Amino acid sequence: MELKSVVEKQKEFFNTDATKSVGYRISMLRKLENVIKENEKQILSALNSDLSKSDAEGYLTEIGIVYGEIREALKNVKKWSKPRRVRGSLGTFPAKSYVYSEPYGVVLIISPWNYPFNLSFSPLVAAIAAGNCAVIKCSKESKNTSKIIRDIINKTFEEEYIYCVDSELDYDEILHQRYDFIFFTGSARVGKIIMRVASENLIPVSLELGGKSPCIIDETADIKLSAKRIVWGKLLNAGQTCVSIDYIVVHKNVKEELIKYLQKEIGLRYPDAVNNKSYPKIINTHHYERLLNLIKTESKVIGGKSNDRERKIEPTIFPDVDFNHEIMKGEIFGPLLPIIEYDDIDKVINIIKEIEKPLACYIFSQRKENAENIINSLSYGGGCVNDTIMQLANSHVPFGGVGNSGMGSYHGKHGFDLLSHKKGIVKNKTIFDLPFRYAPFDLKKLNVFKRIMWYIYMNKCCYIKIIIFIIKFFIDFK
Repeated sequence: MELKSVVEKQKEFFNTDATKSVGYRISMLRKLENVIKENEKQILSALNSDLSKSDAEGYLTEIGIVYGEIREALKNVKKWSKPRRVRGSLGTFPAKSYVYSEPYGVVLIISPWNYPFNLSFSPLVAAIAAGNCAVIKCSKESKNTSKIIRDIINKTFEEEYIYCVDSELDYDEILHQRYDFIFFTGSARVGKIIMRVASENLIPVSLELGGKSPCIIDETADIKLSAKRIVWGKLLNAGQTCVSIDYIVVHKNVKEELIKYLQKEIGLRYPDAVNNKSYPKIINTHHYERLLNLIKTESKVIGGKSNDRERKIEPTIFPDVDFNHEIMKGEIFGPLLPIIEYDDIDKVINIIKEIEKPLACYIFSQRKENAENIINSLSYGGGCVNDTIMQLANSHVPFGGVGNSGMGSYHGKHGFDLLSHKKGIVKNKTIFDLPFRYAPFDLKKLNVFKRIMWYIYMNKCCYIKIIIFIIKFFIDFK
Protein backbone atom coordinates (compact mmCIF):
# COMPACT_ATOMS: atom_id res chain seq x y z
CA MET A 1 0.00 0.00 0.00
CA GLU A 2 1.18 3.53 -0.74
CA LEU A 3 2.74 5.05 2.39
CA LYS A 4 0.90 8.34 1.98
CA SER A 5 -2.39 6.47 2.25
CA VAL A 6 -1.19 4.64 5.38
CA VAL A 7 -0.18 7.88 7.08
CA GLU A 8 -3.54 9.47 6.21
CA LYS A 9 -5.37 6.44 7.62
CA GLN A 10 -3.32 6.62 10.81
CA LYS A 11 -4.13 10.30 11.21
CA GLU A 12 -7.83 9.54 10.78
CA PHE A 13 -7.65 6.73 13.32
CA PHE A 14 -5.68 8.86 15.78
CA ASN A 15 -8.33 11.57 15.52
CA THR A 16 -10.95 9.12 16.81
CA ASP A 17 -9.08 9.31 20.16
CA ALA A 18 -9.06 5.49 20.42
CA THR A 19 -5.31 5.38 21.09
CA LYS A 20 -5.61 7.85 23.98
CA SER A 21 -7.45 5.34 26.15
CA VAL A 22 -5.09 3.92 28.76
CA GLY A 23 -6.93 0.62 28.52
CA TYR A 24 -6.26 0.51 24.78
CA ARG A 25 -2.57 1.26 25.28
CA ILE A 26 -2.24 -1.51 27.87
CA SER A 27 -4.00 -4.04 25.64
CA MET A 28 -1.72 -3.15 22.71
CA LEU A 29 1.41 -3.45 24.86
CA ARG A 30 0.30 -6.89 26.01
CA LYS A 31 -0.45 -7.85 22.43
CA LEU A 32 3.05 -6.77 21.45
CA GLU A 33 4.63 -8.73 24.31
CA ASN A 34 2.71 -11.89 23.39
CA VAL A 35 3.63 -11.78 19.72
CA ILE A 36 7.31 -11.32 20.57
CA LYS A 37 7.15 -14.38 22.83
CA GLU A 38 5.53 -16.39 20.06
CA ASN A 39 8.30 -15.43 17.63
CA GLU A 40 11.38 -15.52 19.88
CA LYS A 41 13.08 -18.35 18.01
CA GLN A 42 12.54 -16.73 14.62
CA ILE A 43 13.85 -13.38 15.90
CA LEU A 44 17.00 -14.95 17.36
CA SER A 45 17.55 -16.93 14.17
CA ALA A 46 17.27 -13.75 12.09
CA LEU A 47 19.75 -11.93 14.35
CA ASN A 48 22.17 -14.81 13.93
CA SER A 49 21.80 -14.70 10.15
CA ASP A 50 22.35 -10.95 9.94
CA LEU A 51 25.06 -10.45 12.56
CA SER A 52 26.10 -13.92 13.74
CA LYS A 53 24.80 -13.08 17.21
CA SER A 54 24.47 -16.06 19.53
CA ASP A 55 21.03 -16.71 21.00
CA ALA A 56 22.32 -15.61 24.40
CA GLU A 57 23.69 -12.30 23.11
CA GLY A 58 20.60 -11.73 20.97
CA TYR A 59 18.31 -12.24 23.94
CA LEU A 60 20.47 -10.20 26.35
CA THR A 61 20.94 -7.16 24.12
CA GLU A 62 17.76 -7.18 22.03
CA ILE A 63 14.71 -9.17 23.12
CA GLY A 64 15.35 -8.94 26.87
CA ILE A 65 15.67 -5.16 26.78
CA VAL A 66 12.39 -4.85 24.87
CA TYR A 67 10.61 -7.06 27.41
CA GLY A 68 11.94 -4.78 30.14
CA GLU A 69 10.58 -1.70 28.38
CA ILE A 70 7.16 -3.33 27.90
CA ARG A 71 6.89 -4.41 31.53
CA GLU A 72 7.96 -0.99 32.80
CA ALA A 73 5.30 0.64 30.61
CA LEU A 74 2.58 -1.83 31.62
CA LYS A 75 3.35 -1.22 35.27
CA ASN A 76 3.34 2.56 35.06
CA VAL A 77 1.44 3.82 32.02
CA LYS A 78 -1.72 4.52 34.02
CA LYS A 79 0.24 6.70 36.45
CA TRP A 80 2.30 8.36 33.70
CA SER A 81 -0.86 9.29 31.76
CA LYS A 82 -2.63 11.06 34.61
CA PRO A 83 -2.65 14.87 34.61
CA ARG A 84 0.00 16.05 37.06
CA ARG A 85 -0.81 18.91 39.38
CA VAL A 86 1.99 21.46 39.69
CA ARG A 87 2.59 24.39 42.01
CA GLY A 88 0.79 27.57 41.09
CA SER A 89 2.14 31.09 41.09
CA LEU A 90 0.94 34.38 42.48
CA GLY A 91 -0.24 35.28 39.00
CA THR A 92 -2.51 32.22 38.80
CA PHE A 93 -3.89 32.45 42.36
CA PRO A 94 -6.40 31.02 43.29
CA ALA A 95 -6.40 28.66 40.27
CA LYS A 96 -4.93 25.15 40.16
CA SER A 97 -2.32 24.26 37.54
CA TYR A 98 -1.79 20.94 35.76
CA VAL A 99 0.40 19.31 33.13
CA TYR A 100 -1.40 16.97 30.72
CA SER A 101 0.49 14.41 28.63
CA GLU A 102 -1.00 14.05 25.18
CA PRO A 103 0.31 11.92 22.28
CA TYR A 104 1.74 13.67 19.23
CA GLY A 105 -0.12 11.57 16.66
CA VAL A 106 1.70 9.59 13.96
CA VAL A 107 5.31 8.76 14.88
CA LEU A 108 7.88 7.65 12.29
CA ILE A 109 10.48 5.26 13.78
CA ILE A 110 13.63 4.73 11.69
CA SER A 111 15.83 1.96 13.13
CA PRO A 112 19.42 0.90 12.35
CA TRP A 113 21.01 -2.46 11.54
CA ASN A 114 23.28 -2.99 14.55
CA TYR A 115 20.53 -3.75 17.10
CA PRO A 116 17.69 -4.08 14.61
CA PHE A 117 15.10 -5.62 16.92
CA ASN A 118 15.83 -3.64 20.08
CA LEU A 119 16.06 -0.28 18.32
CA SER A 120 12.81 -0.83 16.42
CA PHE A 121 10.71 -2.11 19.31
CA SER A 122 11.97 -0.04 22.24
CA PRO A 123 10.87 3.25 20.60
CA LEU A 124 7.64 1.51 19.53
CA VAL A 125 6.89 0.62 23.17
CA ALA A 126 7.28 4.30 24.08
CA ALA A 127 5.06 5.34 21.17
CA ILE A 128 2.29 2.91 22.16
CA ALA A 129 2.51 3.82 25.86
CA ALA A 130 2.21 7.52 25.00
CA GLY A 131 -0.88 6.87 22.83
CA ASN A 132 0.55 7.40 19.35
CA CYS A 133 0.19 5.61 16.03
CA ALA A 134 3.45 4.52 14.38
CA VAL A 135 5.16 3.84 11.07
CA ILE A 136 8.36 1.78 11.29
CA LYS A 137 11.23 1.73 8.80
CA CYS A 138 13.89 -0.94 9.45
CA SER A 139 17.35 -1.12 7.91
CA LYS A 140 17.81 -3.01 4.64
CA GLU A 141 21.27 -4.12 5.86
CA SER A 142 19.79 -6.40 8.54
CA LYS A 143 17.42 -7.91 5.98
CA ASN A 144 16.42 -11.06 7.89
CA THR A 145 15.56 -9.26 11.12
CA SER A 146 13.83 -6.49 9.20
CA LYS A 147 11.67 -9.08 7.45
CA ILE A 148 10.60 -10.80 10.67
CA ILE A 149 9.85 -7.40 12.25
CA ARG A 150 7.68 -6.45 9.29
CA ASP A 151 5.84 -9.78 9.42
CA ILE A 152 5.24 -9.48 13.18
CA ILE A 153 4.00 -5.90 13.03
CA ASN A 154 1.78 -6.13 9.98
CA LYS A 155 0.16 -9.41 11.03
CA THR A 156 -0.46 -8.23 14.58
CA PHE A 157 -1.71 -4.67 14.16
CA GLU A 158 -4.04 -2.85 11.81
CA GLU A 159 -2.15 -0.62 9.40
CA GLU A 160 -4.21 2.35 10.56
CA TYR A 161 -2.54 1.95 13.96
CA ILE A 162 0.98 0.53 13.47
CA TYR A 163 2.59 -0.28 10.14
CA CYS A 164 6.05 -1.45 9.09
CA VAL A 165 7.15 -0.45 5.59
CA ASP A 166 9.34 -2.52 3.30
CA SER A 167 12.97 -1.97 4.34
CA GLU A 168 13.85 -1.35 0.67
CA LEU A 169 11.45 1.58 0.39
CA ASP A 170 13.08 4.77 -0.84
CA TYR A 171 13.95 7.32 1.85
CA ASP A 172 12.43 10.17 -0.16
CA GLU A 173 9.03 8.51 -0.01
CA ILE A 174 9.44 7.70 3.67
CA LEU A 175 10.53 11.13 4.84
CA HIS A 176 8.25 13.35 2.80
CA GLN A 177 5.07 12.56 4.72
CA ARG A 178 3.25 14.65 7.32
CA TYR A 179 4.26 12.84 10.49
CA ASP A 180 3.80 14.37 13.92
CA PHE A 181 7.13 13.15 15.29
CA ILE A 182 10.24 11.44 13.87
CA PHE A 183 12.37 9.10 15.98
CA PHE A 184 15.67 8.27 14.25
CA THR A 185 18.54 6.04 15.32
CA GLY A 186 21.64 6.02 13.13
CA SER A 187 24.57 8.12 11.97
CA ALA A 188 25.07 11.85 12.44
CA ARG A 189 25.28 12.24 8.66
CA VAL A 190 21.79 10.84 8.10
CA GLY A 191 20.52 12.52 11.28
CA LYS A 192 21.28 15.91 9.71
CA ILE A 193 19.25 14.94 6.64
CA ILE A 194 16.34 13.82 8.83
CA MET A 195 16.40 17.07 10.77
CA ARG A 196 16.59 19.17 7.60
CA VAL A 197 13.56 17.45 6.07
CA ALA A 198 11.61 17.58 9.34
CA SER A 199 12.27 21.32 9.65
CA GLU A 200 10.33 21.97 6.42
CA ASN A 201 7.12 20.97 8.21
CA LEU A 202 8.27 21.82 11.76
CA ILE A 203 8.11 18.15 12.78
CA PRO A 204 9.78 17.50 16.16
CA VAL A 205 12.56 14.92 16.08
CA SER A 206 14.59 12.69 18.35
CA LEU A 207 18.04 11.76 17.02
CA GLU A 208 19.89 8.86 18.63
CA LEU A 209 23.35 9.03 17.05
CA GLY A 210 26.86 8.05 18.17
CA GLY A 211 30.40 9.41 18.29
CA LYS A 212 33.85 8.59 19.62
CA SER A 213 33.08 7.43 23.15
CA PRO A 214 36.17 7.43 25.41
CA CYS A 215 37.10 5.11 28.25
CA ILE A 216 39.34 6.85 30.79
CA ILE A 217 41.41 4.75 33.21
CA ASP A 218 43.43 6.32 35.99
CA GLU A 219 46.28 4.75 37.96
CA THR A 220 44.01 3.83 40.91
CA ALA A 221 41.70 1.59 38.83
CA ASP A 222 41.32 -2.14 39.42
CA ILE A 223 43.04 -3.04 36.15
CA LYS A 224 42.14 -6.73 36.02
CA LEU A 225 38.42 -6.07 36.56
CA SER A 226 38.55 -3.02 34.28
CA ALA A 227 39.93 -5.15 31.44
CA LYS A 228 37.21 -7.75 31.97
CA ARG A 229 34.41 -5.19 31.76
CA ILE A 230 36.02 -3.30 28.90
CA VAL A 231 36.33 -6.43 26.74
CA TRP A 232 32.72 -7.38 27.52
CA GLY A 233 31.35 -3.95 26.59
CA LYS A 234 33.62 -3.33 23.62
CA LEU A 235 33.00 -6.67 21.92
CA LEU A 236 29.23 -6.91 22.25
CA ASN A 237 28.10 -7.17 18.63
CA ALA A 238 31.80 -7.07 17.65
CA GLY A 239 31.97 -3.40 18.63
CA GLN A 240 29.07 -2.40 16.37
CA THR A 241 27.34 -0.57 19.21
CA CYS A 242 26.60 3.14 19.37
CA VAL A 243 27.68 3.31 23.05
CA SER A 244 30.69 1.03 22.60
CA ILE A 245 34.11 2.18 23.80
CA ASP A 246 35.74 3.86 20.83
CA TYR A 247 39.15 4.39 22.42
CA ILE A 248 40.93 4.05 25.76
CA VAL A 249 42.87 6.80 27.52
CA VAL A 250 44.97 5.18 30.26
CA HIS A 251 47.52 6.50 32.77
CA LYS A 252 51.04 5.62 31.66
CA ASN A 253 51.81 3.83 34.94
CA VAL A 254 49.17 1.15 34.34
CA LYS A 255 49.09 0.99 30.54
CA GLU A 256 51.20 -2.17 30.11
CA GLU A 257 49.28 -3.98 32.83
CA LEU A 258 46.00 -3.05 31.15
CA ILE A 259 47.16 -4.34 27.75
CA LYS A 260 48.27 -7.62 29.34
CA TYR A 261 44.87 -8.19 30.95
CA LEU A 262 42.97 -7.10 27.84
CA GLN A 263 44.81 -9.77 25.85
CA LYS A 264 44.06 -12.39 28.50
CA GLU A 265 40.38 -11.52 28.53
CA ILE A 266 40.08 -11.56 24.74
CA GLY A 267 41.76 -14.98 24.61
CA LEU A 268 39.47 -16.29 27.33
CA ARG A 269 36.17 -14.91 26.01
CA TYR A 270 36.73 -15.13 22.25
CA PRO A 271 39.26 -17.90 21.44
CA ASP A 272 39.94 -18.15 17.70
CA ALA A 273 37.52 -15.25 17.21
CA VAL A 274 37.43 -15.27 13.40
CA ASN A 275 36.18 -18.88 13.44
CA ASN A 276 34.13 -18.60 16.62
CA LYS A 277 30.40 -19.10 15.97
CA SER A 278 29.36 -17.03 18.98
CA TYR A 279 31.48 -14.05 17.92
CA PRO A 280 29.47 -11.57 15.79
CA LYS A 281 30.38 -10.67 12.23
CA ILE A 282 30.62 -7.30 10.50
CA ILE A 283 27.30 -6.37 8.93
CA ASN A 284 28.44 -5.95 5.29
CA THR A 285 31.43 -5.89 2.96
CA HIS A 286 31.69 -2.08 2.99
CA HIS A 287 32.15 -1.87 6.75
CA TYR A 288 34.35 -4.99 6.80
CA GLU A 289 36.78 -3.46 4.31
CA ARG A 290 36.64 -0.08 6.04
CA LEU A 291 37.78 -1.70 9.29
CA LEU A 292 40.53 -3.69 7.57
CA ASN A 293 41.82 -0.47 6.03
CA LEU A 294 41.90 1.17 9.48
CA ILE A 295 44.05 -1.69 10.76
CA LYS A 296 46.53 -1.00 7.96
CA THR A 297 46.98 2.62 9.13
CA GLU A 298 48.70 1.51 12.34
CA SER A 299 52.22 0.08 12.57
CA LYS A 300 51.80 -1.51 16.02
CA VAL A 301 48.91 -3.95 16.12
CA ILE A 302 47.95 -6.71 18.55
CA GLY A 303 45.57 -9.06 16.71
CA GLY A 304 44.13 -8.05 13.36
CA LYS A 305 43.33 -11.45 11.85
CA SER A 306 40.27 -11.64 9.62
CA ASN A 307 37.97 -14.14 7.92
CA ASP A 308 36.75 -12.84 4.56
CA ARG A 309 34.14 -15.55 4.10
CA GLU A 310 32.50 -14.90 7.48
CA ARG A 311 33.33 -11.15 7.57
CA LYS A 312 34.84 -11.52 11.05
CA ILE A 313 37.72 -9.48 12.45
CA GLU A 314 39.38 -10.59 15.65
CA PRO A 315 39.57 -8.11 18.52
CA THR A 316 42.47 -5.81 17.66
CA ILE A 317 44.42 -3.57 20.03
CA PHE A 318 46.47 -0.57 18.90
CA PRO A 319 48.85 0.01 21.84
CA ASP A 320 50.55 3.25 20.74
CA VAL A 321 48.01 5.72 19.41
CA ASP A 322 47.59 9.45 19.90
CA PHE A 323 44.74 11.82 19.07
CA ASN A 324 46.22 12.65 15.66
CA HIS A 325 46.20 9.11 14.25
CA GLU A 326 43.91 8.18 11.36
CA ILE A 327 41.89 5.79 13.52
CA MET A 328 40.94 8.71 15.78
CA LYS A 329 39.32 10.73 12.98
CA GLY A 330 35.93 9.00 13.00
CA GLU A 331 33.77 6.56 14.93
CA ILE A 332 35.24 3.05 14.60
CA PHE A 333 32.10 0.91 15.01
CA GLY A 334 33.99 -2.37 15.10
CA PRO A 335 36.29 -4.57 17.25
CA LEU A 336 39.28 -2.23 17.03
CA LEU A 337 40.59 -0.62 20.23
CA PRO A 338 43.10 2.27 20.14
CA ILE A 339 44.97 2.97 23.38
CA ILE A 340 46.32 6.42 24.26
CA GLU A 341 48.48 6.94 27.34
CA TYR A 342 48.47 10.08 29.50
CA ASP A 343 50.15 11.54 32.56
CA ASP A 344 48.04 14.69 33.02
CA ILE A 345 44.28 14.14 33.12
CA ASP A 346 43.52 17.85 32.73
CA LYS A 347 45.30 17.89 29.36
CA VAL A 348 43.29 14.84 28.28
CA ILE A 349 40.03 16.46 29.33
CA ASN A 350 40.87 19.59 27.34
CA ILE A 351 41.63 17.53 24.21
CA ILE A 352 38.41 15.50 24.51
CA LYS A 353 36.46 18.75 24.90
CA GLU A 354 37.64 19.73 21.42
CA ILE A 355 36.14 16.55 19.91
CA GLU A 356 32.42 16.35 19.11
CA LYS A 357 30.37 15.36 22.16
CA PRO A 358 30.11 11.54 22.32
CA LEU A 359 27.14 9.35 23.21
CA ALA A 360 28.98 7.70 26.11
CA CYS A 361 31.99 7.99 28.40
CA TYR A 362 33.36 5.32 30.73
CA ILE A 363 35.57 6.00 33.74
CA PHE A 364 37.58 3.48 35.73
CA SER A 365 38.90 4.81 39.03
CA GLN A 366 38.92 3.99 42.74
CA ARG A 367 38.89 7.68 43.60
CA LYS A 368 35.45 9.23 43.69
CA GLU A 369 36.82 12.75 43.19
CA ASN A 370 38.60 11.70 39.98
CA ALA A 371 35.42 10.24 38.53
CA GLU A 372 33.37 13.27 39.56
CA ASN A 373 35.91 15.60 37.98
CA ILE A 374 35.55 13.85 34.61
CA ILE A 375 31.75 13.59 34.87
CA ASN A 376 31.46 17.31 35.57
CA SER A 377 34.10 18.40 33.05
CA LEU A 378 33.00 16.49 29.94
CA SER A 379 29.68 16.68 28.11
CA TYR A 380 28.32 13.38 26.78
CA GLY A 381 25.10 11.38 26.58
CA GLY A 382 25.63 9.05 29.53
CA GLY A 383 27.96 6.38 30.82
CA CYS A 384 29.35 4.40 33.75
CA VAL A 385 31.95 4.52 36.47
CA ASN A 386 33.88 1.24 36.78
CA ASP A 387 31.71 -0.44 34.16
CA THR A 388 30.60 -0.20 30.54
CA ILE A 389 27.27 -0.25 28.65
CA MET A 390 25.24 -0.77 31.85
CA GLN A 391 23.58 2.65 31.58
CA LEU A 392 21.29 0.90 29.08
CA ALA A 393 20.20 -1.71 31.62
CA ASN A 394 18.18 0.68 33.79
CA SER A 395 14.93 2.01 32.32
CA HIS A 396 14.89 4.74 34.99
CA VAL A 397 18.03 6.27 33.44
CA PRO A 398 17.52 8.42 30.31
CA PHE A 399 19.31 7.27 27.17
CA GLY A 400 20.20 9.83 24.53
CA GLY A 401 22.92 12.02 23.13
CA VAL A 402 23.96 15.64 23.23
CA GLY A 403 25.21 17.80 20.38
CA ASN A 404 26.68 15.65 17.62
CA SER A 405 25.64 12.46 19.43
CA GLY A 406 21.95 13.31 19.28
CA MET A 407 19.00 14.98 20.94
CA GLY A 408 16.13 13.64 23.01
CA SER A 409 16.24 10.83 25.60
CA TYR A 410 14.14 7.72 26.02
CA HIS A 411 13.75 4.41 27.95
CA GLY A 412 11.00 3.93 30.53
CA LYS A 413 9.18 7.10 31.50
CA HIS A 414 11.73 9.15 29.57
CA GLY A 415 10.44 7.53 26.35
CA PHE A 416 6.84 8.20 27.37
CA ASP A 417 7.70 11.86 28.02
CA LEU A 418 9.68 12.17 24.79
CA LEU A 419 6.69 11.03 22.70
CA SER A 420 4.13 13.05 24.66
CA HIS A 421 3.40 16.75 24.29
CA LYS A 422 3.23 18.36 27.74
CA LYS A 423 0.17 20.58 27.78
CA GLY A 424 -0.05 23.13 30.57
CA ILE A 425 -3.54 23.85 31.91
CA VAL A 426 -4.67 26.41 34.49
CA LYS A 427 -8.09 25.73 36.05
CA ASN A 428 -9.39 28.90 37.67
CA LYS A 429 -12.23 29.58 40.11
CA THR A 430 -15.32 31.68 39.45
CA ILE A 431 -16.10 32.40 43.10
CA PHE A 432 -14.28 35.75 42.91
CA ASP A 433 -12.21 37.79 40.49
CA LEU A 434 -9.16 39.98 41.02
CA PRO A 435 -10.03 43.28 39.32
CA PHE A 436 -6.57 44.87 39.19
CA ARG A 437 -5.49 42.40 36.47
CA TYR A 438 -7.71 44.23 33.95
CA ALA A 439 -7.16 47.46 32.01
CA PRO A 440 -6.83 50.35 32.33
CA PHE A 441 -3.38 49.93 33.82
CA ASP A 442 -2.95 53.19 35.71
CA LEU A 443 -0.37 54.37 38.24
CA LYS A 444 -2.28 52.90 41.18
CA LYS A 445 -2.16 49.41 39.62
CA LEU A 446 1.51 49.84 38.81
CA ASN A 447 2.17 50.48 42.50
CA VAL A 448 0.19 47.35 43.41
CA PHE A 449 2.25 45.22 41.03
CA LYS A 450 5.49 46.68 42.37
CA ARG A 451 4.43 46.04 45.97
CA ILE A 452 3.56 42.43 45.20
CA MET A 453 6.90 41.86 43.50
CA TRP A 454 8.65 43.49 46.46
CA TYR A 455 6.98 41.04 48.83
CA ILE A 456 8.03 38.14 46.62
CA TYR A 457 11.71 39.05 46.33
CA MET A 458 12.37 40.81 49.64
CA ASN A 459 10.17 38.79 51.95
CA LYS A 460 11.01 35.33 50.58
CA CYS A 461 7.59 34.75 49.02
CA CYS A 462 5.55 35.26 52.18
CA TYR A 463 2.24 34.44 50.56
CA ILE A 464 0.20 35.30 53.67
CA LYS A 465 1.42 38.89 53.53
CA ILE A 466 0.78 39.04 49.80
CA ILE A 467 -2.76 37.67 50.12
CA ILE A 468 -3.52 40.18 52.90
CA PHE A 469 -2.17 42.94 50.67
CA ILE A 470 -4.35 41.79 47.74
CA ILE A 471 -7.47 41.64 49.93
CA LYS A 472 -6.70 45.12 51.25
CA PHE A 473 -6.82 46.55 47.71
CA PHE A 474 -9.55 44.25 46.41
CA ILE A 475 -12.45 46.48 47.47
CA ASP A 476 -10.80 49.66 46.16
CA PHE A 477 -10.41 48.23 42.65
CA LYS A 478 -13.79 46.56 42.62
